[in-house]
Amino acid sequence: MPVKFFSGSSSTGLAQKIAESYGQPLGKMTILRFSDGEFEPYYEESIRGSNVFLIQSTNPPIEYFFELLLMADAAKRASAKQVVALMPYFGFARQDRKDRPRTAIGAKLMADLLMTAGVTRIITMDLHADQIQGFFNIPVDHLYASYIFIPYIKELNLPNLTIASPDVGGSKRASAYANFLKTDMVIGYKQRSKANVVDKMTVIGEVEGRDIILLDDIVDTAGTLTKAADMIMDHGATSVRALCTHAVLSGKAYENIEKSKLTELVVTDTIALKQQSPKIKVLTTAPLFADVINKVINFESISSNFVF
Repeated sequence: MPVKFFSGSSSTGLAQKIAESYGQPLGKMTILRFSDGEFEPYYEESIRGSNVFLIQSTNPPIEYFFELLLMADAAKRASAKQVVALMPYFGFARQDRKDRPRTAIGAKLMADLLMTAGVTRIITMDLHADQIQGFFNIPVDHLYASYIFIPYIKELNLPNLTIASPDVGGSKRASAYANFLKTDMVIGYKQRSKANVVDKMTVIGEVEGRDIILLDDIVDTAGTLTKAADMIMDHGATSVRALCTHAVLSGKAYENIEKSKLTELVVTDTIALKQQSPKIKVLTTAPLFADVINKVINFESISSNFVF
């Protein structure tokens, strides 16, 4: 069956790279926009009987997510054999549970809407919570940026490498990296007064004389990350870097990063950067996604695309 790639508005650059890595051009699609802001995706070529891959990260604005839903619905109604939502960044994943009364579980609602729209498979990377896979009644290929980050860490050849988590919630991820690299781990402990605002932070573990690498799945305002980096350097670390999969980078994120003691922030291209920064380095996910697509189409195992 033919394979066709289409890109939504949020991931045009990455989609082009994925298509090139796969060895095929992007499909032709137009998004018609009306004067009141309404929009309508339209496929300019037949997709009947095709395996259709819709490449779209669902970072804000929410229009990107609704655009993906309409793309999926249009593909389903055009008799596509399979409609795969390749979502490098799965937005609203931080709403994966009710952590207080009278709140929504946004990630579950996202899953329900995608399946209702006609999506038959999900490919994504570094979900904020692994259990989100269970919100779907369709296959979910959950990839990890460790496949990209581990080789980069090894290339740095840091003499006193220590892995760190900026908060307790990320300790599982940091522990996996530390065990694989056979190095020590430290944890930042933070207290919040409200979302995106950190009041107090302390470090658990020895950082003096160490080359620290902070790990996280999302860097949003970069408040936690930069506070952790500054605190670690104040405790005598030799250097501190941060590796984060999804560069949401909202609010004063760029300003926070520039003013911090971070040596560099390394991110992937699951979300396009709003602006460039000398402290931010971007690693591409395109070859990994292209390889997984090829294996999915040919019913091959993707186990080799996981480091641990």
